[in-house]
Amino acid sequence: MKIEILGTGCPKCKATEKNVRKAVDELKIQAEIIKIEDLQEIINRGVMMTPAVFIDGKAKVVGHVPSPDEIKKLLQK
Repeated sequence: MKIEILGTGCPKCKATEKNVRKAVDELKIQAEIIKIEDLQEIINRGVMMTPAVFIDGKAKVVGHVPSPDEIKKLLQK
C-alpha cells in the first residue's frame, strides 16, 4: 500500500502526516508513506486545497486534517 501526503509543510499538513502514521501503526499494516511538498506536483495532481491524502494513487482526503480513525476507515476498505 502506498500513502501519499500532499502539503507544503504547514501545521495542518504535519498533523495529517502524524495521524496517517498513527493509523498505520495502530492497524499494524505495511505501507509506504511518502510526503510530497513540491507545489507543482501538488497542482499537477489537481489538488487545490491541502492537506491531501492519496491511497494507492487515488485522492481520499482533500482540504482537511483527517483524524486517525477516519484514516483507519479509509485503509480498511
